[in-house]
Amino acid sequence: MILAVDIGNTNIVVGLLEGTTILNSVRIATDRKKTETDFIIQLKLTLSTIFKVSEDKIEGSILSSVVPELTNQLVIALKLLLNKKPFVVGAGIKTGLNIKIDNPQTLGADRVCDAVCVIEEYKVPAIIIDMGTATTISVVDKNKNHIGGMIIPGIKTSLDSLSLSASQLPYISLDEPKTLIGKNTIDCMQSGIIYGNASLIDGLIDKIKEELNEGFVVIATGGYSKLIIKHTKHKIIYDPDLLLKGLYYIYKKNSSN
Repeated sequence: MILAVDIGNTNIVVGLLEGTTILNSVRIATDRKKTETDFIIQLKLTLSTIFKVSEDKIEGSILSSVVPELTNQLVIALKLLLNKKPFVVGAGIKTGLNIKIDNPQTLGADRVCDAVCVIEEYKVPAIIIDMGTATTISVVDKNKNHIGGMIIPGIKTSLDSLSLSASQLPYISLDEPKTLIGKNTIDCMQSGIIYGNASLIDGLIDKIKEELNEGFVVIATGGYSKLIIKHTKHKIIYDPDLLLKGLYYIYKKNSSN
């Protein structure tokens, strides 16, 4: 078993994996003020009370992060907890992914993990949509190269920004709209954010296919994707575990040497 840890802008996901099978996982709110001691205590509690597994049963760990100020704290915490330094997705680690963008080191570790999992488990070329704090779209070509993509304001980020900027628009929960054409402010906001993002995703898929002149498998992951893709016209595969499984594949590529 291994521990796979993903540090995101909103949540830190800790997964216990046996191969690509996710035995258990938890989400911890991302708190940039936490120290390595705080994380050691939290990880210990997670292992003992939620995962119900002792530390000596963990073979090793791997970490991805898009929050640089917390990366070192988690590296130290995992090393002290497991007596073995974790692999960190970034420069110098083997991924098997050829990144063909202007500066490969700027590609987020989460997008690297998503792409690695897609190459291992799905057909290419592929379009990968990850809907979290930001919505990212990654394109992997038929030669398994990551050739670029898009970054879009995330669904909840956009909704909160709308409420913050417009005095008469309330903060609302992201629920399924009753109808496409809203009859009140809340329904209008929910319809706009959900159907608007579904249309945005459909439009970008069309644009990518048009530009590259080929068909793609489309895979979606991330907290809000399940809510959105049910309203898209394109067939989109939903895989909530893309990132954690990608971490496992990267771990294996590096632990076998």
